[in-house]
Amino acid sequence: MNIKSISEKYLEDLKSVKRYSFNTIKSYTTDLQEFVSYCDENSRTEAGKITDKFVKSFLMVLTEKGISKKSISRKLAAIRGLFKFAFEKSYLDHNPTSYISNPKSSRKLPEIVSEKTILKTYDEADEDGRLSKKDGEKEAMLVKVIIELLYGCALRVDELCNLNNMDIDLKEKIIKVKGKGNKTRIVPVGNKSLEIVKRYLSLKNNNGGKEALIIKLKGGRIYPRYVYRIVNKYLSKVTDIKKKSPHILRHSAATHMLDNGADLRAVKEILGHENLSTTQIYTHVSVERLKSAYKKAHPKS
Repeated sequence: MNIKSISEKYLEDLKSVKRYSFNTIKSYTTDLQEFVSYCDENSRTEAGKITDKFVKSFLMVLTEKGISKKSISRKLAAIRGLFKFAFEKSYLDHNPTSYISNPKSSRKLPEIVSEKTILKTYDEADEDGRLSKKDGEKEAMLVKVIIELLYGCALRVDELCNLNNMDIDLKEKIIKVKGKGNKTRIVPVGNKSLEIVKRYLSLKNNNGGKEALIIKLKGGRIYPRYVYRIVNKYLSKVTDIKKKSPHILRHSAATHMLDNGADLRAVKEILGHENLSTTQIYTHVSVERLKSAYKKAHPKS
């Protein structure tokens, strides 16, 4: 069977059956189109003729182009998924990617900000609100609720944007989050976060928002680029870390939970990670922070 046809069927399966997110489908489509083009260029359009050595040659070409190991691993994940799908659907009698491992790379520890730094963004939002000619408090509370839920509930940007009014239970202090792979998890909402959410809801203009929990000042559901601009703007006011994206708040939340003695498995559930190994990166962050504090403060360091 033609590799292009299998690729199209696989992407449709991810979209319609497994219901992967729009961004994941977009990434997989780009990566698989690149692989299919490589197959065309090398006369390997029939899936049955693609061997593990051929897949490795594609990875080697990517390496020679200077593609990062992280990007190569992502592309390999898409190719692995493709051939696993083909094997399970009996389009192939073998999976050529079964024994191909990811390129080894040292995992970069994520940057984080302190709780004090996050609170400073609220002060900046209040100040901007006071300077605003109209809807100053609404504007400030919109900034606060976005930052508070990203940090307080350790949400991904897409998860935040997709929240609906019915997803939050103010009485039970929980929020229902639809994460990667359309999987739903329950995340606790702390009292401080709850105060901000309640104040935001009391000022919220529901016109144009319909079911959306958080809406823009002019109406309509918030979206990832909108959230990125807000977070980047206010983190830029209070910190000089290199990255100032919404994901920094999620990284910070996970690290602070572990710093304060949270169980690793509980943090895994809150974050919605599939594997514990993904959550363990934050343990390394905590250890490195401890080492840094020791070097600065201990006379024997």
